[in-house]
Amino acid sequence: MVLSGVFPASVTPFDDKGQIDYASLARLLAWFTQSGCAGVVVGGSNGEGPLLSAVEKRDLARQAVQLADGLQVIAGLATSSLEEAVWLGEQAAKAGCVAGLVMPPTFGSQNLEGVALWFEALADRTKLPVIVYHHPVMTRVELTLPILQRLLSHPNIGGIKTSSGRREEIAWRSALPDGKSYFVGDESLLFEARKNGWTGTISGAANVLAPWLVRLCSNLEPGVDDMLQPLIRAVRAAPQPATHKAVLHRESVLKTPTPRLPLLPAEGEEIWSLIKRTLG
Repeated sequence: MVLSGVFPASVTPFDDKGQIDYASLARLLAWFTQSGCAGVVVGGSNGEGPLLSAVEKRDLARQAVQLADGLQVIAGLATSSLEEAVWLGEQAAKAGCVAGLVMPPTFGSQNLEGVALWFEALADRTKLPVIVYHHPVMTRVELTLPILQRLLSHPNIGGIKTSSGRREEIAWRSALPDGKSYFVGDESLLFEARKNGWTGTISGAANVLAPWLVRLCSNLEPGVDDMLQPLIRAVRAAPQPATHKAVLHRESVLKTPTPRLPLLPAEGEEIWSLIKRTLG
């Protein structure tokens, strides 16, 4: 299945006791649906996935599918443990998720051959299609074009997301196979990426800019891209996901704006005001 369109990398709402707040999640998913998003990623890096337990990630995926109202749900697996990734993949598949977004393992990941074998072992052992998440700033793992070509030849590796922010990687699409899902994570590159055959974006900024990113992704309007670029730069420069949560709290979508430690809360006033001034 080729996935396309805007998939917000959803924040994970917490209540006053620090537990997952599913009422806020329901409001957030409804906002994504109303905005025209194609799907959602839960439990990824923007969803504080590495700070969630395996059971929490399983339950988050289950609840998201039940609340999705037509959104395609991708589960962030967010673990370096192959055994945990396999278990989470199977749980997400049972829940009805369409794919798993998977970062490279960060422990012992200096050897790209080992990283490739880790991904291939995961894809062999789960029914859930795997989307490889290339995020070298966070993982310190530099996935090369030859490695991605190798991984995407696996029938159960369904695509990639690149969050490197490197414009030159957009050209990789012409060297990669058709029939896969190709997502950019840096929204400032979305317009150019879509023109070059990328299928969409898995986007942190879509938590607060969803309708306008949907319009840009669907219609490829240069004017929309020009309007959004300053907002995208401002949102991406602010501490995340705390700023996303602060803005969503101001909009009464989330009950509380608090992330989990070691992340700290953000004010969000400046970004919220900038969005209101620009988009109304």
